Amino acid sequence: MQSAHTPMSVLFHLSFPVGNIPQTKTFYVDGLGCAAGRESESSIILNLYGHQLVPHVTSESLRPQRGIYPRHFGLIFTTETDWEALLSRAQQQQLNFYQPAKRRFQGLPLEHRTFFLEDPFHNLMEFKYYCHPSAIFGESAYTQIGDPQEIKV
Repeated sequence: MQSAHTPMSVLFHLSFPVGNIPQTKTFYVDGLGCAAGRESESSIILNLYGHQLVPHVTSESLRPQRGIYPRHFGLIFTTETDWEALLSRAQQQQLNFYQPAKRRFQGLPLEHRTFFLEDPFHNLMEFKYYCHPSAIFGESAYTQIGDPQEIKV
């Protein structure tokens, strides 16, 4: 087994709750551009930039969370043009922006561009581009993580 520090040829898988498949497809396939795979009445397999998302229909109440923490998921883009392309697509598709595009930690090695989307079932997604790739897993001399005003104590 490889260590957590060694890149591996693996795909990320995430399963999460949704209210129905038609709205899920509208947001993720039509809106974000995910490719749809197998589908049933209660779930669908989606390809988000080579990673597997599996929304599952639940009868539980899906309520918005207060702020972006503690739960959200997303992607880190390795090129700014790819990040900008998804931002442009989300704007053109009129997806629901939970937080608009902005820069965090400007002028620091941690500087990155970010925006948050909210799907119809209140799942939050963050899409980032780090100006300095070393900040993705490194820059441990810094303690800043996320938006301080969003962190609830």
